[in-house]
Formats: sequence, structure tokens, C-alpha cells
Amino acid sequence: MSMRLTYIGTHRDVTREPPRATPPVEIAGGPDAGPRGAACSSDDLIELLFFAYRDFVGDPDRILAQYGFGRAHHRVLHFVDRYPGLTIAELLDILRITKQSLNRVLKDLIEQGYIVQRTGTSDRRQRLLFCSGTGATLADELTRVQARRLARALAMPGAAGGSPEAFLLAMIEPDERAAVRRLMARRGQGVDDGADDADRKVLGRDAA
Repeated sequence: MSMRLTYIGTHRDVTREPPRATPPVEIAGGPDAGPRGAACSSDDLIELLFFAYRDFVGDPDRILAQYGFGRAHHRVLHFVDRYPGLTIAELLDILRITKQSLNRVLKDLIEQGYIVQRTGTSDRRQRLLFCSGTGATLADELTRVQARRLARALAMPGAAGGSPEAFLLAMIEPDERAAVRRLMARRGQGVDDGADDADRKVLGRDAA
């Protein structure tokens, strides 16, 4: 049933229609993606991307927490390690964050010995950024756990064959994939109190 809203003062009736389903996206099939040529909705892909990203960054998050660092520290470490001599301006352009935010993260990493600054050779006003030995070691450790998850996902049947759904599902923790599927099957129906412990874990709800 539609809802009719009247805006006082404009005398204009606006009818609010129920939300439309997002259009399907054609994907290649595979064991984890359903029948070949099946349509995967944009909602499915968006939610799978959310869960895949959550687990992809969750691996390094656990390591970073031991150092009191967060994801912003990780991004700075990654790019400075991979591109030694980056300038502040280049890093700002890559990360698309404010200079104030970057300065706060750099202050942590420089003071704790993970990144060093050097004066530019052609322009002494420039500050060139490099990872210290300690910083490079940490950056490698963070990259290693993410590369391991990517390799495991690509090794799953159907994940490397052009199916975005299969690849994203393979990026999710194996013991949570079934719960993600059940959650997505309930889309638009609400989440009732009958959700099992696995579903509650995926939703971030307390299973107690």
C-alpha cells in the first residue's frame, strides 16, 4: 500500500512508492555462483563486497591493533613502502584525506620510528617519505595476510573464472559464508529474533 504525504504550504501531493528492486547484473556461473547465466542483483554484489571488504581489512586490523594503529596508518604504510620517496602532496592525492588527518597519522608513524622524512633534493621545501626497516617489516606483514586471503579466494572453484559473486563470496570467512547467504535471502523481510548464532555473528549482534 502506498503512502500519501501532503506538504502543507505547497498543496502538492507526493506519493511514496515502495522501494524498487535493483536491476540484476549478469554474471558467469560457477559452483558458488549458481547456474550459468543466472542474474545476480546489484544488491547482492554490494552486500558481498561489503562482507568481503570487512574480512579483507579485518586481517590486518588485528595486527594493527597490537601497535595501537588503525586503517589510516595501514594505508600510509602501504603506499610509502611501495613507493619510497612519496611527497606529502602525492600521498594526499592517493588517499583523498585532509592534510590535518594525514599529519596526525604521520606524526604517530614518524615518532614511533616506522616512517622517516627526508628533505627533497631538487626542492628543499619538499618532505619525502620512506619506511624505516621496522616500518617495511610491518608493511610486509600486513600485505602478507591480505595476499593470503586473496590467494585462497582465487583458488576457490569459480572465483577466478569471471564471476564477481563467486570471488567476493570466497573472500569472506569460510565459516560465515552460509550465514551471509541466509542473511541476503531475507532481504526486505526484516531480521527476526529467530536468527541463529551464525547469522547473529554476521550481523554483529550478540549471540548470547
